[in-house]
Amino acid sequence: MTRTLIPTLGGRYYTDAGIFAAEQEKIFERGWFCAVRSADLPSAGDYRTVQIGRESVLVSRGRDGGLRAFLNICRHRGARLCTEDAGTVKRAFQCPYHAWTYGLDGKLIAAPNLANLPGIDRTEYGLHAVRLREWLGYAWVCLASDPPSFEVDVEGAVRERLGDLESIGHYGLDRLSVGRRITYDVKANWKLIVENFMECYHCATIHPELTEVLPEFADGYAAQYFVGHGAEFGEDVDGFTIDRGSGFERLDGVANEQDRRYYAVTIRPQVFVNLVPDHVIFHRMYPLAPDRTVVECDWLYSGEVVASGRDVSRSVELFHRVNEQDFDACERCQPAMASRAYRDGGVLMPSEHHIGEFHAWLLARLEDRRSED
Repeated sequence: MTRTLIPTLGGRYYTDAGIFAAEQEKIFERGWFCAVRSADLPSAGDYRTVQIGRESVLVSRGRDGGLRAFLNICRHRGARLCTEDAGTVKRAFQCPYHAWTYGLDGKLIAAPNLANLPGIDRTEYGLHAVRLREWLGYAWVCLASDPPSFEVDVEGAVRERLGDLESIGHYGLDRLSVGRRITYDVKANWKLIVENFMECYHCATIHPELTEVLPEFADGYAAQYFVGHGAEFGEDVDGFTIDRGSGFERLDGVANEQDRRYYAVTIRPQVFVNLVPDHVIFHRMYPLAPDRTVVECDWLYSGEVVASGRDVSRSVELFHRVNEQDFDACERCQPAMASRAYRDGGVLMPSEHHIGEFHAWLLARLEDRRSED
């Protein structure tokens, strides 16, 4: 393990529009991107649109019960097909410009005067499909024509952090229900948010509530510093709540050795998973500009807790404060990225060495010169 100060990225990596455009093309449009919670689209015709890199992606539930993803663009003249963030269509998607109409499977089924052109292959003019995988109760999509390995890039990040996939499987994320969702509009570059989540050197300074629950965080070492390590609750702490009082019953499947512990997982480039015995906190980032990132955060509980209307506010409030404290710190950093004092970047402490690994991962992808369709 290194014991020297490690240089960071230079400030332009957080402000330059050209670098952000390259990240959109070479990272967000080539890798697996966690788009939506599957349960948010329970019925045929339910849809949600998501901005991934430079593309608007339409995720919808088909009549066969499966989820599909398409580029949200009409094949006729390029109009945006669905203009709302979310909604439901009865039978098909219809372009509001010239009324080209597509089935829930993406096939072109009708258009004005189309019957007068019997030789047109409607399959050829269907919506552009996007690869989709469901895992942990979420739909992950990839815009690349030749997607990278989901097992290596996504599942591999969990193995690298927890040591295996079984550990996260114990929490049954696909069976949990959303008890609260909060969306944050953060005026900061997405990488500042990733870097913040990956380290706890700042925890003693800005997270008093969190370090009361997880005392070891006051020493500056993040839960993901060691493979398989979970930060242990303090002796006088009964639950992962704002007042340190008891929460809910342990989730079915959570192992004894996982009880009274907190695990954090980063799945690059835009997902954070936080595991505690009675609920899971799941962040998804949507980078929209060099200095703007929307973060959608789900608090997931057992179906019984949500269906019975039990009060989740005490557990939500703890990490909501952590989020606000973190995002405020990122927003304080963002203006300084343009300073001459940060032109060559800063430094990382040894406890932040994994941020250096994140920077190496980023630079390797930005230097990838593959062309994409």
